[in-house]
Amino acid sequence: MNYQVTIRYGQKSQRYLTLPVESEDLADALRAAADGIPVDILPEADLVEIRVAPDFEKSSSDPEDP
Repeated sequence: MNYQVTIRYGQKSQRYLTLPVESEDLADALRAAADGIPVDILPEADLVEIRVAPDFEKSSSDPEDP
């Protein structure tokens, strides 16, 4: 499954980093995301959000998707 991880960092102004993660489940995605955080933003990171990544290739006109 594809996940999207968003990390908020920055002390004077907040910035966001988005990481794509492919994993079997949420727990493995969290581990992979932790390993993917750049070392230089670690001291300023204060919030992490993880969610299933949006599928931009899936058409909204898909007859199987109400």
